[in-house]
Amino acid sequence: MNTLVLLSGGLDSAVLVAHEAQHATVQPVYVSVGLAWEAGELAMVDRLLSAPAFGGRVLPLARVAFTMRDVYPPTHWAIRGVPPAYDTPDQDVYLAGRNLVLLTTAAVLATQSQAHRIALGPLAGNPFPDARPEFFSAMATALSLGLGHTIEIATPFLEWQKAEVIQRGAELGVPLELTLSCMNPSAGAAGAPPMHCGLCSKCRERRDAFAAAGVADPSVYDHPSPR
Repeated sequence: MNTLVLLSGGLDSAVLVAHEAQHATVQPVYVSVGLAWEAGELAMVDRLLSAPAFGGRVLPLARVAFTMRDVYPPTHWAIRGVPPAYDTPDQDVYLAGRNLVLLTTAAVLATQSQAHRIALGPLAGNPFPDARPEFFSAMATALSLGLGHTIEIATPFLEWQKAEVIQRGAELGVPLELTLSCMNPSAGAAGAPPMHCGLCSKCRERRDAFAAAGVADPSVYDHPSPR
């Protein structure tokens, strides 16, 4: 049976694809909801999935769209592409309903393909209401009932820190330089992947995690750290 993995192209979801592929065939799924950085993510995902670490048990990317532009106002920072500043807390980047939309869309795909397992990559300390174990349990029940198809929601990294994810990615040979954890990526030079802005809180989290993991950061940042 296939496992659907929600893949954004960030560190956590990229490593999750390789992690899940150790014991199952993986169908990576990218759900576009109309956020400002999605073009950069998709450009990186295309490069990422062509790497040898994703050969064999990883199927071609499934892309689906479910717009949030009808419910987020045009002034929303994630629509405008103006993320909170470098040292702001995680709560400032909360996107209401994000995991609801991702899981619902993936569950419909799972039903169509007769898959039963959906994996996503929230980490320890995630403060958002839709990243709690009780939420995932309730969603699995609701989706199974609503679709008449058993759905399991797996969160293998829920007790991991990002540094541990990086170490796992290095162990599996994931090309971490082809992951994008940025809310305002810049276009790279012709033929080059997008660059991290270096100024948003996701870039700060990424830099700190590589340092904590003891792994050299291969990321290209458009700007140096502001601190």
